[in-house]
Amino acid sequence: MDGFFTKKETQSISRPDGRTYSCYSCGLYKDCERPKMAPYGNFKKKILNIGEAPEKVEDELGKPWQGRAGKLLQKTYKKLGIDLFDDCLNINAVNCRPSEDGENRTPVNYEIECCRKFVLQTIIKYKPKVIILLGNSAIYSIIGHRWKKDFGGINKWRGWTIPDQDFKAWICPTFHPSYIERGDSDDIAKVIWEQDLTRAIHKIKEPFYVYKEPDIEIVKDLRVLDNIKEGTPIVPDFETTGKKLHAQGHKIVCASIADSPDHAYSFMIPKSRKEREPLYNLLTNPNIPKYGQNIKYEYECSMVYFRKEIVGWEWDTMLASHILDNRPGITGLKFQTYVRFGIVDYSSGIDPYLKSTSQKNANGINKILDLISIPGGEEKLLKYCGYDTIYEYRLAQFQQEIIKSNILPF
Repeated sequence: MDGFFTKKETQSISRPDGRTYSCYSCGLYKDCERPKMAPYGNFKKKILNIGEAPEKVEDELGKPWQGRAGKLLQKTYKKLGIDLFDDCLNINAVNCRPSEDGENRTPVNYEIECCRKFVLQTIIKYKPKVIILLGNSAIYSIIGHRWKKDFGGINKWRGWTIPDQDFKAWICPTFHPSYIERGDSDDIAKVIWEQDLTRAIHKIKEPFYVYKEPDIEIVKDLRVLDNIKEGTPIVPDFETTGKKLHAQGHKIVCASIADSPDHAYSFMIPKSRKEREPLYNLLTNPNIPKYGQNIKYEYECSMVYFRKEIVGWEWDTMLASHILDNRPGITGLKFQTYVRFGIVDYSSGIDPYLKSTSQKNANGINKILDLISIPGGEEKLLKYCGYDTIYEYRLAQFQQEIIKSNILPF
């Protein structure tokens, strides 16, 4: 074993949480026959399969997918016109075999975190077009470090074909073949698994779309909103001091209006009614269609704080998300923005300020006013609000196209 790993690979790397993430701190390499198993396959069709970890037979032979689960994956891919080893490259979330008392075991998250850098290096080196994540460990390896909140499990992530803007590749999570092979699933799960793989493989021929960076125009004079013509759909969005504006001390701090899928106006709420008049005119104009994410919230905010009823609502992206896929935990804007557009995080710097300062009262005052009091804080808040409206606009258009194509024969 001496000399197999470089010093850089085995030395501990300090982290702010006090943990280290290295081969040395993981230690799996000490107890397996083929440590740090190399990527395997000819990669002719630019498909990267990421499994869980080598099992005993893979560790003995030095290559992945040699056991019963691998045979099932080979057979299923063959039905779909794919050769597992000729058309694909194959790695695991953990590239040394985890075992306990000589038996295979599932890797723990810490082991996945230690091995993640090798997985990411493989993606950077080979530039796959489609990355198929087989099972929870693979999903955690590729998404877990970038998705900190409400990560969930396989049933939340499977089936999506994600145009991941970080990797410039289609990310396609689904069940691990061992789940299908050992009979823990039923026939329906096997059908779903094959449908997921079919959907993923179709992405080989689909161009990868790089989304345009939104143009968020920060303005002070709201008369610029008068430029929005009747018939132009808009997305209004408010950032407030809390979830319920009925309570004393709450207010709308800023707002954004997206007038296209690429452009939005963002602004702090002016103090005087006269300065707000262009916003009121826009919100109450029935000839200007409105989209939104959970439109009840924006509607109530306007009624309570402005005493103005927003009219002309035409689309609620949260309701449409539920109609298109009724799994729990998938209708939030941040999740939909990632799985539909591949944009994994645009709010992490803002999220702490959106939480209530009261642990006992979720509807208490949040920290937005603290944010705008620090240098650069106001601009960050306005940019975040603008991103919300842009991604709501894009999501509404995306959903409309899906529903139209599935309902109308023309």
